[in-house]
Amino acid sequence: MSDLKHSKINVTRRKARGAQSNAAGRYELEREEVQDGWEIPEERGAFVTEVSEERPRSVITRNMSPDIPFDRSLNPYRGCEHGCTYCFARPTHAYLGLSPGLDFESKLVARPKAAEVLEKELRRKAYQPSMLAIGTNTDPYQPIERRYRVMRSVLEVLQRYNHPVAITTKGTLVERDIDILSDMAAKGLAQVGVSLTTMDVELSRAMEPRCPLPKRRLEIIRKLTEAGIPVRAMLAPVVPGLTDHEVETLIEAAAEAGATGMAWIMLRLPMEVAPLFEEWLQAAYPGRAAKVLTRMREMHGGDLYHAEFNKRMRGEGIYAEMIAQRVEKARVRFGLDKEMPKLRCDLFEVPLARDGQLALF
Repeated sequence: MSDLKHSKINVTRRKARGAQSNAAGRYELEREEVQDGWEIPEERGAFVTEVSEERPRSVITRNMSPDIPFDRSLNPYRGCEHGCTYCFARPTHAYLGLSPGLDFESKLVARPKAAEVLEKELRRKAYQPSMLAIGTNTDPYQPIERRYRVMRSVLEVLQRYNHPVAITTKGTLVERDIDILSDMAAKGLAQVGVSLTTMDVELSRAMEPRCPLPKRRLEIIRKLTEAGIPVRAMLAPVVPGLTDHEVETLIEAAAEAGATGMAWIMLRLPMEVAPLFEEWLQAAYPGRAAKVLTRMREMHGGDLYHAEFNKRMRGEGIYAEMIAQRVEKARVRFGLDKEMPKLRCDLFEVPLARDGQLALF
C-alpha cells in the first residue's frame, strides 16, 4: 500500500474534491514530483475532470459474495466524480494504473456502448434473468451521466426485455428517468436505493464534496415514491464518531420522505481507502480522528478493516452491536422494517430484433 504521508496536494488544486492526495496505487511504481533542472517556478493547475471511453466485451459482472443479495451487477462508469472520501470502490482505480486518490474522482472512464453490449448478453440462449444491481460500485447518476446518458440507454434495454433492476445512487439525475422506472416498477421490475449519510450540510460537503445535499436526497426519495417506485433508504456508511449519532434522525427523515424500506452499512476502509480516509479525517476533523479510528479498530480486531465475509459490512464487538440494535429499533419505530417488494423475473422476454425478425439466436 502506498505511503500517503508526503503526498498531499495543495488545497487550491483540489477544490471540491474529496481525497487529499494522489499517491500511486498498489500496481504502480511510487509517484514523486521532481524538478526539471531549470529552477523556474511551475504553476500547477487544478484537478479537472477528464473522461476516457472504453468498450467492454462484457458489462455484467458476476459475484458469489454471501454479504450481498444479488449475483450480478453493471457499472456504466469507472471512477466517480462525487468524490466521497469513504468510497470503498476507490481501490478499483488501481487496476487501471491510476490512483485511488484524486485520480478516482477526476480521471473517469465512461462506457458509451454499455447498452449495446448488455443487449447482446441478454440475448444469449443460456442467459437466465435475475436482479441486476447498478450503482453498487460507482454511482450511475454521477454528473457525467448528463452528457453520456449511459444509464438511460441501459435502462431502455432493461425495459424492453422486462428485466428486473435495483439501482443505488445519490444523484439527482435519477429523476430524469422516472418515466422508465415508474413503468418498470408498475410491473414489479424496478426499485431504487438512495444513500443517506448525514443531515449536517457542512459535514456532507466535506465528506461528499460533489454530491447533492442531504435535503435534496430526501427530495429524490419523495419524487420517486410519488411516481410509484419503491425506494430503499441506504444508511451508507454509518461513520463512527461522525455520523453515528444521526442514525435515528436519518431513518425518521427517510420514512417521512416516503421510503419503502431501509438498509445500512458500517464504514468500510479496504486497501487504499484506509490511509486516504485517515488523511482526510486528520485534515478535516482532527479533533474527532482518534475516536473514529479507535472505533474502527474495535470492530476489526485492532485493524482499520478486515474483509471477512459476514463481518465486513457491519463489524464486530459491542459498538457494532449497539449500532445494529439502534438501527433495528428505529426501523420498527418509523415503519421501515418491512422487506422490499421482490422483483419479478418471470416477465423477462427477448423482444423482436430491430429488423422485425424473430430473435432465435
